[in-house]
Amino acid sequence: MRVVIVTRILPVLLGFHAGLTEAGHEPVALLTLADRDGRYGGFQLDLAQVPAGLDVLVPARRSSIAPLLRAVEPDIAVCMGFPWKVPADALAVPPHGWINGHPSLLPRHRGPIPVAWAIRDGDEEMGVTFHRMDAEFDTGPILAQTRFPLELAPPEEFFGRMGQFVGQTLAAAFERLAAGEQGDPQEGGDYQTFFTADDARLDLSRPASEVHRLAWAWRFAMVEPGSGNPRGALLDLDGETVRVLATSLDERDGARRVGCADAPLWIVETEPVEA
Repeated sequence: MRVVIVTRILPVLLGFHAGLTEAGHEPVALLTLADRDGRYGGFQLDLAQVPAGLDVLVPARRSSIAPLLRAVEPDIAVCMGFPWKVPADALAVPPHGWINGHPSLLPRHRGPIPVAWAIRDGDEEMGVTFHRMDAEFDTGPILAQTRFPLELAPPEEFFGRMGQFVGQTLAAAFERLAAGEQGDPQEGGDYQTFFTADDARLDLSRPASEVHRLAWAWRFAMVEPGSGNPRGALLDLDGETVRVLATSLDERDGARRVGCADAPLWIVETEPVEA
């Protein structure tokens, strides 16, 4: 099939391109965004690294998506890491529709920061889901899903580990598409939006496990575009506000011990907060 890849994240583009090509499909274009001010979380795809032979489609507004797609005549669009809600006329362009990769076990953790919510909610398991796209966010029928243990790690390491599951789940989704299957309807679930200003500061009067999860969750969260909310996890230490990047529930060499409501917590890594 002729495939348009829809993303603003370079590893997703490269992984999708390699996997689809190996499976005998033809990636024909990349649909992405010009996120010049970091409005959508700081990712900025370097167009110099786009694989040769792909047309690059950069809509300035949602209404531009459908005509741009029609120009490249795709059979299907494969999306992951694209923050806009896709309008109905654009969803209707590829005859096989759009499918989206979402880093959660849908219908759990719909929304823009699913990994952050999985960490904050204390999930022991994480997942990747590919589903058909419809008019709402993350609600279409599920084509394939893979589960794996949720292990705390810096984002680069975490998403690098997740990459292997993304590829195999996408391949499973295309197998169901080839068989003419529509996917399994989602039942229940919840939509969780961005963290707010009320979540930005770590409250040491709360249980240590809760503070620990929120600190790590902020590593995978972004602030709602245009909200002006601060980015967490903020904590006052020695009269200075710092952003906590890593914590531990167990004692760590060189880490700072602080007391929480029920147990100590070790502050492993921080960074200064820009004025």
